[in-house]
Amino acid sequence: MSRRETRAGYAFLTPWLIGFLGLTLGPMIYSLYLAFTKYNLFQDPQWIGLDNFVRMFTNDPVYIQSVQITLVYVLVGTPIKLAAALGIAMLLNYRDKGAGFYRSSFYAPSLIGASVSVAIVWRAMFSTDGPVDNSLSLFGINLGGWVGNVSLVMPMMILLAVWQFGAPMVIFLAGLKQIPRELYEAAEVDGAGPFRKFRSVTLPMLSSVIFFNLLLETINAFQVFASAYIISNGSGGPAGMTNFYTVYLYKRGFPDGQMGYASAMAWVLVIVVAIIAFVLFKTSKSWVHYAGENR
Repeated sequence: MSRRETRAGYAFLTPWLIGFLGLTLGPMIYSLYLAFTKYNLFQDPQWIGLDNFVRMFTNDPVYIQSVQITLVYVLVGTPIKLAAALGIAMLLNYRDKGAGFYRSSFYAPSLIGASVSVAIVWRAMFSTDGPVDNSLSLFGINLGGWVGNVSLVMPMMILLAVWQFGAPMVIFLAGLKQIPRELYEAAEVDGAGPFRKFRSVTLPMLSSVIFFNLLLETINAFQVFASAYIISNGSGGPAGMTNFYTVYLYKRGFPDGQMGYASAMAWVLVIVVAIIAFVLFKTSKSWVHYAGENR
């Protein structure tokens, strides 16, 4: 490579590098510093060491609750969402006529699912006088609204997440298209039925795609914010059941002005997600199969 090409490469890289240092790495380092301080936007940061982290786990029951409901949301919502995405992808894989239309229709919610407008519509749909409750009342089921019901607001939030299965569905569908038809034919010769073919052919050949979607959707689930904040009007109610981790982090950082504490919360989230990703990568060696790999 000539010096001229090298200079050109650095010239194209420099704007991105400046943006990364100034808008990403710099704020991250400053946030890490703030995590060890008491800082409320109206006074200079005061170094307090690990006090913010100790407070989280020993003197903040609301924080513990936000962790618990976020884990429920992630552990329940993510598998259901991936199962729905895989099921629809398999149906589309066996259907040629109109597949493009259905694929686009199922994918559309993923494009708008995290928007404020959808959260507002969702809140109206599941309110006391909303169409969902009105429809159920025709069958004698009177729930009195999902938004204000402690028992129903979490299922409603999970349902909203599952409704946005379009993105993993498209990825699953692409993976299904790559599975050689000969493998299914060989399984049929051996007398395998639909379930056996799914377990012995589809799942192993799709394992790398499942791993990718599982990792991506798990990380996304931990970051749920807009829908919970809008649906609860920023309160995190009822009884804190929509006070997800990121919602509580935002409330501590901005309305309450506790930027040091919020920064500490943010870094705990980063560490937890990093650990989960590390565990998934480590355990993937035992169940993820890549094409052309000999075991």
